[in-house]
Parts: sequence; C-alpha cells; structure tokens
Amino acid sequence: MRSLGWLLPLAAALTACTTLRPPAQVTPATPTSWQAPLPHDGQLQQLTDWWARTNDPVLVALIESAQRISPSLAQARSRVEQARATQTTARAALLPTLDAQASASRGVTPPVTTPATTAQAGLQAGWEMDLFGANQATRDAATERLAGAQALWHEARVSVAAEVALQVSSLRTCLQQLDVAERDAQSRAATARLTQDSQRAGFTAPATAALASASAAEATARAAQQRMQCDVDFKTLVALTGEPEPTLRSQITAAPAPRYDEARFTIAALPVQVVSQRPDVYNAEREVAAASAEVGSAQAQRWPRLSLTGTVGTAWSRAAGTTTDLSTWSFGPLALSLPLLDGGRRTAQVDAARARYDEAVAVYQGRVRQAVSEVEQALVRLQSTAERADSARAAVQGYQTSFDATEARWRGGLASLVELEDARRTLLAAQTTLVALQHERQSAWVALYRAAGGGFDAANPTAPNTPAAPAL
Repeated sequence: MRSLGWLLPLAAALTACTTLRPPAQVTPATPTSWQAPLPHDGQLQQLTDWWARTNDPVLVALIESAQRISPSLAQARSRVEQARATQTTARAALLPTLDAQASASRGVTPPVTTPATTAQAGLQAGWEMDLFGANQATRDAATERLAGAQALWHEARVSVAAEVALQVSSLRTCLQQLDVAERDAQSRAATARLTQDSQRAGFTAPATAALASASAAEATARAAQQRMQCDVDFKTLVALTGEPEPTLRSQITAAPAPRYDEARFTIAALPVQVVSQRPDVYNAEREVAAASAEVGSAQAQRWPRLSLTGTVGTAWSRAAGTTTDLSTWSFGPLALSLPLLDGGRRTAQVDAARARYDEAVAVYQGRVRQAVSEVEQALVRLQSTAERADSARAAVQGYQTSFDATEARWRGGLASLVELEDARRTLLAAQTTLVALQHERQSAWVALYRAAGGGFDAANPTAPNTPAAPAL
C-alpha cells in the first residue's frame, strides 16, 4: 500500500482536470407568433383523448386495433428496449466489477508422485476510476437516447392513429361519393327510360334518346369506378387494422359518420409551446444532448486512465492425508495508463464527435422549422375549409333547386334533354365538391393533431415497458 500511495495524489490532481462539452441545449429559432389563424372556438382542450371524444367508437376501436399490430410501433418499442439496455450497460461501466471463480482438480505433479486433490475459490474485483468523465459521458448519451427513443414511440403511436383516421375518413368520403354517384345513375337511367318511351311513341328524336342512353351509361360506369375505389379503401383499412373485411364493412356501413366540421381542440398561441410537444423535435433535441456527451467522452479518452484491481481466494491441496492451505489475497495493482502516441486516432475521434454534434444541431433546427411549417399549413387548410364550407353547401342547395326545376320543365316539355343533363352535371359536381371538402377538413384536423404532437408530454416522455395496445 505504501508503494502504491504515490499514485493517489496524482489521481486526485488529474480529477481536477475537466473536459469541455459543447452546449447540450440549443435554443431553436421559432417565430414569436403564428401567421395563420388559430381554431380557438373548440371546446376540447387536450389532444391525447381527442378521438375518444368524437363520439365515433368505430374509429377508436380501429385505431386500437392498428396500434396493436403496427410494425412501426413494434419497431419503436424494440428500439426503446435496446436503448434501455444500452443505458444499463453504460451505467455498469461506472461501477466496480466482481467475478467469482472456482475450480477443482486431482492429479500428480512431479517430483511428487502421490495423487493430490486441489480446490480453490475466489473473488476478483476491478474498478476503472472515471477520472475525466468518459464513462459518465457515455452514460449521459445513453440516457438522452433512451428518452429520444421513448419519444419516437409516441410519434409512431400518433402516426398510426393519424393514418387510420385519414383512411377511415377517405373511406367514408368514398362511400358518400358512391351514394351520390348511384343516385345520379338511377336518375339518369330513369330519364333514359322515359326518353326511350317517348322516342318509341314518336315524340322524341332518336338522337335525343341516344343522348339519354349515353348519359345513363356514363353514370353507371362512374358509379362502378367509385365502387372499385371504395373496395380498395376497405382493403387498405383491413391491412392497417388487421380486422376481417366482412366485420370491417359491417362496422363502417352500420355506424353513421360523425360530424367533424366543428373545432375539436385548441392550439397554444406561442409556436415554441407547440413545437416542444412534438416527439420528433424532442428526440432531435435529445440527440443534440447525446452528441454533446459523446464529444466529452471522446475528449476524455485522450487523458490518463486509472484502474484498481484486487483478488481474494481460498484454496487447499490434500495429498497423502495432509491438507495444505493455499489461501491468498492481493490489493492492486493501482495502474495508471497514459496515452502517448496513437497516430492521431483519439484526436480524430474527437473531431468526428464534434462533426456529429454539428450535424445533430442542424437536424434539430431543421426539425423545428419543419414542425412550425406543418402546423402553419394545417391551420391554413383548416381555415380555408371553414371559409369554403358555407359556400359549398349553398352551391349544392342552389344547384339542387335548379335541377329540380329543370327536370319539372323537361317532364312538361318546356326544357330540352341537353338542358336537363347540363343541370344534372352541375349538381353532381357541386355534391362531389361538398363531400370532398368535408374530407379535406377532416384531413386538416388530423394533420393539425399530428403536427401539434398528438398529446405528447415532453415533461413525462417515458413509454410503457410493454405497450401492447395503447389507447389514444
């Protein structure tokens, strides 16, 4: 111990040296206010249970089914477990190690010719003193990446919910457009029958009857094409949720589509508050902190390393009826390793770590800008759909009135079939536009839900250990 004591003051002096890390936190460049109008007329304030409050149990059940089987969510869960294991490994490097050993043998060792039985057991301990924080920095990086992986689990969960919501909205829109197309086809078929009857009676020219038949055939083909698109949407939703197609069809067709044209949640007035709730932004922020810690770890590798080992063991040997105690113990060596020449390897590692840090900062800043842009775009689309909704409904009502009047005039012989078909096409276009606008508005709400983070809480980013079927 006296011979090793001179290393202790040296170790104490070395621990006074510190390694410098770049800033672990970077202030994002966010605007002071939103440029698009905010939907503050809503009554639901939280994003986490937005879908549960839409009075749409079918959508909630489908989201839960999709989250339960989603490969992206399973992948995110696996990455959380991997990051947790990496953190455990990094923490273990800060602690002493202790290994147990045991052995037994019997044999003859010349010049002794009497068989001897030897048994031994012992403990071997080792500890690398983290003088310059290399292991601590590695642990910090692992901790930050674990938090980032947990945030990405939330992002995967939000993405699955948004994808299912969009697909359900698209399917319901398709079914509404199919209903419009089928009613239009039935109306044109009735017009064609009346025109053919009139043509056979000699009151209508053959060209007019041919026009009516062509219009009916066109409507039938349009309805068939729309029905095909709905079938494709059903199958896409089956792949997302894993539900049997017959069950899914009965669920969708039996439940009426709820209204989504009113505001469902509010958005904070300050962009920085919304951006901080984005799991992808939070993950990028944690990656900056992890890269900063790795710079510190790389710098610490350029400084001396101090390690201490020790063993204690018990052993005995028995030969010719005589037992010999061979127990031993040792404390040390207390070893100091000083890097002298490595061909620039450690310096290159520091440079690479700094480059990764600069990359992480650039990615984080870019992610913040993208988040602000996505929220702004969703707000613009939401505002635009609100402004067009009343006009679209008024257009449908007006064109419906015009078509009814034109049809009545046509039945009375006061309007031509060309006029009737023009009025019909105009009404069909207005009805299709209104249905598409409702889907566009719902898509804008879903985009805003996703752009605002989907209820992620940066103050509590932890994910469950086994999130089998999380509820939205």
